[in-house]
Amino acid sequence: QLQLVESGGGLVQPGGSLRLSCAASGFTLDYYGVGWFRQAPGKEREGVSCLSSSGGSTNYVDSVKGRFTISRDNAKNTVYLQMNSLKPDDTGVYYCAADCGCSDWYCDYWGQGTQVTVSS
Repeated sequence: QLQLVESGGGLVQPGGSLRLSCAASGFTLDYYGVGWFRQAPGKEREGVSCLSSSGGSTNYVDSVKGRFTISRDNAKNTVYLQMNSLKPDDTGVYYCAADCGCSDWYCDYWGQGTQVTVSS
């Protein structure tokens, strides 16, 4: 069964850091583009970052450029999102996704999400 499971969310103060992980099972992530999305309360889900299947191309939404970094560990079949200098506006449920087209932010497979709350 194809599955994506996120972890690493939590409560952090403004300026702090978190690293989200997304472990895949039932398929091999390194053949696919992968992405992270988030949904804040009362807002639509938005693409945060996307990494192409080759690893040669990454996309970031403007609001996180220079603060967030997407990466993958093929040996662990896991994708990461390192989030630094967190702001209250980064609060939301973060979802990982696979089989993504990074040009259009369309993905076929989704995890269940992990909550990130940035607050003092």
